[in-house]
Amino acid sequence: MSWTDFYRRREILEAAVRHAQRTPGEPLVLAEIPGATDVFGCEENLLLALQYKWTQVLGGHLRAELADPEDAAADGVGDQVDAVSRAWRRAQSEHETLRAVLDGALTRHPSLVNLHEGELRTLALTAGLASPGEPTEEITRVGYAFDSLVRAGSDRSDRAACPVRRRSPMGHLMRLLAPSA
Repeated sequence: MSWTDFYRRREILEAAVRHAQRTPGEPLVLAEIPGATDVFGCEENLLLALQYKWTQVLGGHLRAELADPEDAAADGVGDQVDAVSRAWRRAQSEHETLRAVLDGALTRHPSLVNLHEGELRTLALTAGLASPGEPTEEITRVGYAFDSLVRAGSDRSDRAACPVRRRSPMGHLMRLLAPSA
């Protein structure tokens, strides 16, 4: 791939996200995005490229949050969970449309489900909620629970208006997972 091709693909991805701002959960119509059909051929290929972009964004935020070892608590778990939560929320708030497009496409394209579950496993492992030796299905399940908690926390737009007793994300996650043990 030449630099020209790289920049063209990047421009098409940015145009696809801008186009999706109108209806983020709906399928992307490649004919309405200049050059998308020529470069990507089908919606699934375009979505796979957008998933890669999201992975880069999220990975950057995770590295930024976890880069400073002085920020770790004595046990390391609470701060890891908080750091991963902050990283995901920051990535999602900066790229809301991108995340909405990918979430909306999960039911249409099974290849995205596999990548999404890989992302969930990464979140669970990075947060310290699972260890690499555990079965993949278990790590994925923990990732789904963690993702649900993070999304529920980021959906609260009325945080300042409604004070809530602060609970540890780790404790909440453990309560969610307890029935499975």
